[in-house]
Amino acid sequence: MTSSSHVRLLILVMAFASLAAAPALAQPDSNSHVRFDAGGLLPKKPPPGLPDVRPQPLAWPRLDPGAVLCHSQDDLQRLASRRAGGSVAGPIDCQVIRNPTPISILEKQGPGMTEVQTTNPAAGGTGWTDAWLPDRAPSH
Repeated sequence: MTSSSHVRLLILVMAFASLAAAPALAQPDSNSHVRFDAGGLLPKKPPPGLPDVRPQPLAWPRLDPGAVLCHSQDDLQRLASRRAGGSVAGPIDCQVIRNPTPISILEKQGPGMTEVQTTNPAAGGTGWTDAWLPDRAPSH
């Protein structure tokens, strides 16, 4: 064989080798270092459906709507007398709570007479209530 035929044969072998290797190079293998998921750099899509909404924790202790907050212990006693049908002289300085109002318990004088302080002074400040205030929040 002549040297030019050796060159042709070598070129032919290299051409076949490159054609055989081309499909293997086009397909990424498991050892490839090219990644298209960006390893946490892309934002994750939220799951379908509505998002989970956690309820706000309820304040405790609190006065619920309809509870009464009186300015003094005497006002609370006069309110109790009027509710019982007795006659009461003079005004009674009490207010009805319209929204759930967080409080601090200052003093208890039995189950129907508790001195409390609202955490928001605009909601009444310090006063007396006959609301039932258990030591623990009710479980729902």
